[in-house]
Order: sequence, then C-alpha cells, then structure tokens
Amino acid sequence: MIEWKDTMMGALGIVITNESKGSVEATMPVNNNTCQRYGILHGGASLALAETVAGFGSEKLCDENEIPCGLNVSANHIAAVQIGQTVTATGKLLFKGKSTHIWNVDITDESGKLISTVRIVNHIIRKDKE
Repeated sequence: MIEWKDTMMGALGIVITNESKGSVEATMPVNNNTCQRYGILHGGASLALAETVAGFGSEKLCDENEIPCGLNVSANHIAAVQIGQTVTATGKLLFKGKSTHIWNVDITDESGKLISTVRIVNHIIRKDKE
C-alpha cells in the first residue's frame, strides 16, 4: 500500500488497491473531506482521484529519468454519490507514446454504477531537461 502522508491524496483518503502495467485501481471515501455542502461527492475530489490514478499509472511506465505531468483532463460527471459510501476509480492506459500517455478513468459507486468518466493526458518530462 502506498503512503500518501502529508499530501492531498492522504487528506482525501485515496488508496491504490490494484496495479498492473497499464491498469490502476484506487478507492476514496465520500466523507466530509470529499463531499460538497449538499452531502454528495464533489466533482473536484473525483478529478483528484482520477488524476492520481492516471499519474500513478504513468509513473509506473516511466524510466528512472522521467516523470509524468498532467497536461489535460476532461470529465463527465454522470451521477451523485451520498456521503458514507466509497467510490472506486479504474484507470486503463489507452495510448503510450514517447512523450504522452492517455488514460481513461471510470469512477463507480459501491454497486458498480458509473459516477464519472475521465480522460487524462499526461506529458512525460525528462528530469535532466526540466
């Protein structure tokens, strides 16, 4: 399990639950840290979860002299989730180029219902050229 101490991911309760080359899964509770004032999951928290999944997945595909950096995100929020539930984000690599990775991340509720679908483009930066 990844430790996200003193990070946004830790504050939101994001936990990587499964990973393989080109696929990442993570969970996040819908609680006071991740919901909006109406007691439902905040779209911004959903985006943070999706970007975490895609970034972690890209990081695993990079060599030791590369880091992923988010370039673009596009999301469709489809349904609401009430406080007290846990959502799961499943990211799949769609394209792996030399300088970009494209991911699709689907976020579902505990019953498997689609909550959000997010497309993320990560730019791969060489550490020695920053």
